[in-house]
Parts: sequence; C-alpha cells; structure tokens
Amino acid sequence: MSTPIDDPLSRERSHLASSRAALRAMREDVEALDIKDVTANWVNAEVLARQIDDRIKALADLSDTPLFFGRLDYLHAPGTELAEGAGGEQFYIGRRHVHDAAGDPMVIDWRAPVSQPFYRASKKDPMDVALRRRFGYTGGGLTAYEDEHLSDPAEAARTSKLLQQEIERPRVGPMRDIVATIQPEQDEIVRSGLGGTVCVQGGPGTGKTAVGLHRVAYLLYAHRERLARTGTLVIGPNRSFLNYIEQVLPALGELTVRQATVDDLVGQVEVRGTDEAAAAVVKGDARMARVLRSALYSHVTMPTEPVVVVRGSRRWRVASYELQDIVRELLDREIRYGAAREALPQRIAHAVLVQMERSGEAPDDRVQDAVARNAAVKAAVKAIWPAVEPAKLVLRLLTDEEFLAEHAREVLTEEERKLILWARPVRSVKSAKWSAADAVLIDEATDLDRRTQSLGHVVLDEAQDLSPMQYRAVGRRCTTGSATVLGDLAQGTTPWATRSWAEALAHLGKADGQVEELTAGFRVPTDVIAYASRLLPHIAPGLTPVASVRENPGFFEVREVGGVAEVVAACGELLRHEGSTGLIAADARIPELARALAGAGIGHLSPGEETTEETRLTLVPASLAKGLEYDYVVLDEPAAVVAGEPDERTGLRRLYVTLTRAVSGLTVTHTAPLPTELTD
Repeated sequence: MSTPIDDPLSRERSHLASSRAALRAMREDVEALDIKDVTANWVNAEVLARQIDDRIKALADLSDTPLFFGRLDYLHAPGTELAEGAGGEQFYIGRRHVHDAAGDPMVIDWRAPVSQPFYRASKKDPMDVALRRRFGYTGGGLTAYEDEHLSDPAEAARTSKLLQQEIERPRVGPMRDIVATIQPEQDEIVRSGLGGTVCVQGGPGTGKTAVGLHRVAYLLYAHRERLARTGTLVIGPNRSFLNYIEQVLPALGELTVRQATVDDLVGQVEVRGTDEAAAAVVKGDARMARVLRSALYSHVTMPTEPVVVVRGSRRWRVASYELQDIVRELLDREIRYGAAREALPQRIAHAVLVQMERSGEAPDDRVQDAVARNAAVKAAVKAIWPAVEPAKLVLRLLTDEEFLAEHAREVLTEEERKLILWARPVRSVKSAKWSAADAVLIDEATDLDRRTQSLGHVVLDEAQDLSPMQYRAVGRRCTTGSATVLGDLAQGTTPWATRSWAEALAHLGKADGQVEELTAGFRVPTDVIAYASRLLPHIAPGLTPVASVRENPGFFEVREVGGVAEVVAACGELLRHEGSTGLIAADARIPELARALAGAGIGHLSPGEETTEETRLTLVPASLAKGLEYDYVVLDEPAAVVAGEPDERTGLRRLYVTLTRAVSGLTVTHTAPLPTELTD
C-alpha cells in the first residue's frame, strides 16, 4: 500500500532528499571551478586552491547526520522586527545553509537571525512563530516529527519528546554537536557578541563545553572576515580531551579553528621534569611576572661614557647625559624590552642628526639608518641594552640564588624562593629538565621581550585548573580579541585551582568579562548528580548544585565488592546496554584493572581513542576523566581516587569529577570504606 501523497512525513522526507541533492549540486559547482585564468601568480593560486578545498570539505554531506532538524512556520506579522520579510514563510533549520539552483534557501543555517526563534520561542513569547516542528532521525533517515503550535492559546505547553530523546541518546564515538537541542539559556550565551568576554560557570552535564564550541561556530558565521584575519583557538586541558571534541566544529562546517593545550602554546622548551606541588604553586603565582620583569630589565645599564660617531672627516659626540635621557624615556614608556632595544640605536642616531642639522647639513632617513648601524652605536647599545634570551633568564633565576633573591626579595618569601630554586646547577638551556610551570615562565619572559601575537577569539575550557601565570599566557593570545572561558569551580583539581572567576578573569586580562551560570543538567541522571552534590559543601561551598532536567532517571548503584574481578563483572553488565562505557579509577590502579580486563577477554580503549561497536569500554585514569562523558560508568574505589591527590580537598574535587561522567547510569564499586563526605 503506497503512502498518501499528502502525508506530512512523506513530504518532509521529500524535502530532505531534495535538500541533499541541492547540497550535492553546491559541492559539484565548487569542485568544477577553474581558477587558471583568475590568479595572477602561483601564490594567489595556492591560496585560492586552499580556500576552494576548505569550501568543498565544508559542503560535505555526512550520511548519518541530519541535514536539518527543525522547521519554523512564521505568522504574517508586518512591523514585527523578527518576522520582517518572512511573513507566512517556512524555514527549515539545519547545520548549514543549502540553496537550490535558483538561489532560494532550502535549509537555513542555525546561526542565521531567522533561526533564533527555533531555540528561544515559547508559548509565553512565540516570537511571531505559528509552528515549530522538530524532526526525529535514525542515522541520516527522517523517522518522525513533532509540532508545537506556539501561537495557539488552546494548546498547552509540553515537553518535547524528540528533544528529550536526542539529549538522552546513547553516545558512541567522539563528542557530538548539540545544535538540535540548544536551550534558551545556552543560546543566549552562544549568540553573545564578539566584542565581549564571557565566562560560563557550569556544573557537570550543563553543556558548557558544547556552548563554547557552538559560540565559536556562531562567531565565525557572524564575523567571518574579521576572524579569518585574526584567527580562533580552542584550548583544552589535555590531548585526550581535544581528541574527544575535535569533530564538533567540522560537523558544523567549521574547519579552520585551531585546537591546543596550554602546554602546546608555551612549548618553547622540551618539558622533561616535574615540580613538587608547592613549587608549582609558587611558579604559577602571578607575582612571578614581577620577578621576571625585574630580572629582565636589570640588564639595562645607564651609560657613563659618550658615543662618538665618525662619518668622513667629522666626529659627532652624544654625551652620556643625553644617552641617559634616551634610556630613561624608553624605560618610562614601558614598551617591551626587545622593542626598546631596537629603538635605542635609532634614538641615538636621531641625536646625531640633530647635531648635523645644527651644523648646516641636511641629512635624510638613509643617513639616520646608517648612523644607527655604526659600529660605535652598536657597541653602545650592546653595553646599555643587551639582548637577553628568555630561557636563559629563567634558568638563571632558578639556579642563581643571589640573582633570584635580588629580584624576588620584595615579592617572594625566603621559603618560597627556596621552593623554586633548583638544587643542582645546570650547564645549558638544552640540558635543563624544564617543568610545565617553567615553560610558562619562559613564555612570560618571551612576551616581556616581544609582544605575543593576539587572536580574534579564544575558547578556554576546563579553565578552573589554570594557575594565574597560565591565565596570563592565554590572555596574551587574545589581548586585542575576546574569550569564552568555560569551567566549574567545583571541578578544580590542581593545587593552584582558581578560587573565583573574577580573579581568573583579572589574570586573563579580561576583568570586565561577564560571568554566566548554567545550572540545568541535561546529561547527568538525577540520582547521580544528587549523590555527587554531597561533596559540594566540602569542595565549593556556596556554589549552586546542578538540577537534572532529564525525564529518564537512568540508574545509580553503590556496590561493595571483593576485588577487581567483581569490578570487571560490573563492566560486563553495563556493556550489555547500548552505548559507551567508561571504567574510571585512580591512576595507580589502572595497570591492575587493565590486566583484569585482558584476563576476562574484554577489550578496552584509552581516553581519546574513538569507541566502536566492537570496543565500547574505555579505561580512564581519574586524572584524565575531566571533560569526558560515557553512557555508563563504573567508578572504582572512590577512596583511592581521593588518596591519589596531594591534599584531601583536591582529592574530593577529583572524586566529584569522576562521579559525574555518566550520562545514563553509574555503578560505584568499592572495597575500602567510602569517603565520609559521601556517607554523611
């Protein structure tokens, strides 16, 4: 029996097929472009060819990804700003714009202004929308639809079943975009302007990472030319996390956003050493910037001798007091050390030119440049304002007790200086066993010498774990741009974790940034988040607990076990369900659990490796769990997670992180007694 031609689902499937055909035609048009006659040289040809290649990739039709996920039917309402030019029209909302051969839109990009009511319209404020339709998919095939008649007062407001199903859908593989499920409070952050910095405080499962990534996609849509010039960057806590999120922006058609860790940004030296926690706290303190500045500018020496420049038969003398005035003026301007050093020979040369002009000569810029390159001027600059290599400067501070005391005596206590001073001398920069905190100090010193290039926008995720000096390193990458800062104060798991977002934004150089809080939990089941929230009074008093808004409660169980064999058995039980499973444990217990899984014939992955239908279990050290999510989680031995950290508060925060990685269900297994903070 054939489907009636006026069947709504059939019509929507037909529009989907037509849209896919139109997208394919758009891609073929780009592939057919001939650039041989429109490029002046090979450089232009290379640039244009790369742009075309990026455009082709952006127009890819992912077979298992819905091309559109919603439809808006507007009322005809002349004079309404949102509906202007859109009266009575239908718009299909999707991940990217698709038009037909005539140029008429078949799918509207979710970031377009006309798409905004899909996320924000409500019965209370319909925003001129008569009907909002959501679509359900299996793979790339349209299987269902659901209508909300926003302008009909007779229809009661109700929760969207398709929206709930999409939020709770099992996850296999890397992080997905949430473009079909963005909530009004999230959309407000996503669409905030490029000019301002936004800090998002969000507990587990509130979607803060997804909000940050979608904000990048929105800004690239709204300010593409500007950001194409200035660049965008996403900073994550580790490589596993970046691997997990790396497909979100490409799925939205954005291929040019760079991703990095803070360690990548400051990677001027090879990191081969580690610091004790107390030493790392001191090195990460913002006061170290003052120590470095003092140490660097101590190399500037006030001149006591004149500079004599010989040109032909004439000798031109710049007195020492004139040189001192020049040096003081450069110091007072507080320009970077290297820039001032480059300006100094030109200032000396200018003083010589003034004398030449007074004597009746008419020198030009070429003469000034020649004087600036004069051997006597070069020798004076080398003596007054010598070049300083940033890594050597930091090495001297960390190995020369007297030099450190000279520049840190008024800044650091004697005990703090002893903590960061290396016990053994080091022969060279290359042989030094630099720590991650040392690399940040070198980056700071480098910026004191030469200005770091600024990007247009930076997204900083898991920001609560950064030290003040790391914030400064990130802030240098967006001095003329803006930032999206994402994090959760309750999940700070470093000894130097930030205490407040106001403090963090100040170190970032964005003290005027706006702080937004997300408190609705879309990913973590109610019982799980309620159990984890028992820790909040001990780790982040005053922070608003996350309230789960999921209809599906999932499941939660605390199970006392006799050993690792029962932990493996718990994993086997969860693997019977559809979706991904994570086994999270204290780092020290990972080798034993890996052997037990292998002995039981259960294959497993490491964090960042993509799950498949055949291998859906990931063995996760607690130190790498932050930012990751799994449908089901077995959390092994909570007491060991706490004990694995330098102090109890950090350990409890790490435990909070590991307890909140489950999307559908959590089994907590333990042999040792549970931490009292969970049982009170």
